Amino acid sequence: MDVYTILWADLMIMRRRMTKYLVTTLVSPILYLLAFGWGLGKGISLDGSTYLDFVIPGIIALTAMNSSFIGAGSRLNVDRLFFRSFDEFLMAPISAISLIFGKAMIGAFRGMVSSVAFLAVALLLTPTFSLGPLFVMSLVLTCLSFSFLGVLAALLAKSHEDMNTFSSLLLLPMTFLAGTFFSLSQVPGALKLGLYALPLTHSSLCLRAAALDQPFPWTSFVAICLFAALFLAASLATLRRISE
Repeated sequence: MDVYTILWADLMIMRRRMTKYLVTTLVSPILYLLAFGWGLGKGISLDGSTYLDFVIPGIIALTAMNSSFIGAGSRLNVDRLFFRSFDEFLMAPISAISLIFGKAMIGAFRGMVSSVAFLAVALLLTPTFSLGPLFVMSLVLTCLSFSFLGVLAALLAKSHEDMNTFSSLLLLPMTFLAGTFFSLSQVPGALKLGLYALPLTHSSLCLRAAALDQPFPWTSFVAICLFAALFLAASLATLRRISE
């Protein structure tokens, strides 16, 4: 109930702006699809599938990352530093973990809405995708992980510009290096180890394997769970430090 109480206000704001949100959130993934799926990748086969089939799950993971991080982080950043309304939550009889989950859930919800909207567009192009339980679990876990990361970034930020810095240093490298647009089998061994340290890499692998009926990478699924737990623990520690 505490989590829903915190989430409710953000849900009401999103409901009033849903149409505008859907339009703006679909611009980037559709441009990526046109540029990489139909443009550069036309006629290319990769890992036993067409490049279009290969790249769509990666773009879904990318969309989930950006929407979840920004949806949770930007909202919390504004509440903390502009409206100063976050202090009221700190004084309320609400546990720290409920507060973290409440603020993270709006990011996860935004990430799911954006991903499902793009998936609906993608299914018009490649209706053979498998949308089973593993795909859904991987997508939900991806959204939740990056929502916790967004909350952590917002708690650490000391200005609105800091959120742009976090996005540039964290999200932008993962956008192009985490196996979203290329296969990790083409990457040299030493660099591949570094890419496996990025959470988006594991999200892309899980969503792609589930969507294309390939052997599911359970190691990557566990890695996403560990990243989610790490971001949650770091957010809790930061929140407790702020509230002292």
